[in-house]
Parts: sequence; structure tokens; C-alpha cells
Amino acid sequence: MKNFLLFLFIMSGFCCTAQSKDESAIRELLNEQTQAWNQGSIERFMNTYWENDSLMFIGKNGVTHGWLNTLNNYKRNYPDTAAMGKLSFTILTLRQLSAEYFYVVGKWHLQRSIGNLSGHYDLLLRKIKGRWVIIADHSS
Repeated sequence: MKNFLLFLFIMSGFCCTAQSKDESAIRELLNEQTQAWNQGSIERFMNTYWENDSLMFIGKNGVTHGWLNTLNNYKRNYPDTAAMGKLSFTILTLRQLSAEYFYVVGKWHLQRSIGNLSGHYDLLLRKIKGRWVIIADHSS
């Protein structure tokens, strides 16, 4: 019985370490997005998304499929740094669904000289080739 309890204790330590490592990676990904946006680089901001035609973005104008279409929408809606403003995220929920998927819910805020914007988002992230990427984004 002692050996079994020791085994469970050791395994729970591995589990928690793996979750913490993945959660840290997700938080860092969102931090990278914020930094890229606030430096005026939509291209770097998009590095956190799955570069695939199956990427799904849902916004006020409906559903967009594909990485390139999403990039083009961002460029059209935020043509310069005045329109982009300064981005901040607040994570409300960060939940691991499996070893391969995370779900994130949060708030976003753009501080802009032309008028502030804010709303909520939910993201589905998937670990692909050892790297977390956003595969679905619903921002409103």
C-alpha cells in the first residue's frame, strides 16, 4: 500500500508540472500576441495562430476561415497604429481540455486615441508539433 501511495504522489507531481508548463506556455503565447500588437506588427501577432486554412475566427462580421483571410481582415480593420492602439488581455478562464487542447476565455481592451474598444474572447488552442497555436478565436 505504501508503494502504491508513493507512486500516486510521484505521478500527481508529474501531472501538475506538465499542466503548469502548458499553462505557462499559453500565457506566454498571449503575452507574445500583446507585445506584437503593441509594437504595431499584425504579422507577428498572427504567429500565434495556426497557419492553416482550417483556422476559424468569429468576429462581429461573422465567421472567417483560414489564416491568410484572418490576417487580411486584421490588416483591413486595423490599417495603422492609431487604429491598433494598445492591447491588453485579462484571462478569466484557462482550462486544459486534454493533453492536446486548451480553452481560454478572457477580456480584451484597446486603448486608442481614436476611441477605445473592448470585449470578450474565447480561444481554442491545440498543441501541434510541440507548439501551442490558436485554432479557433471568437472575439466580440
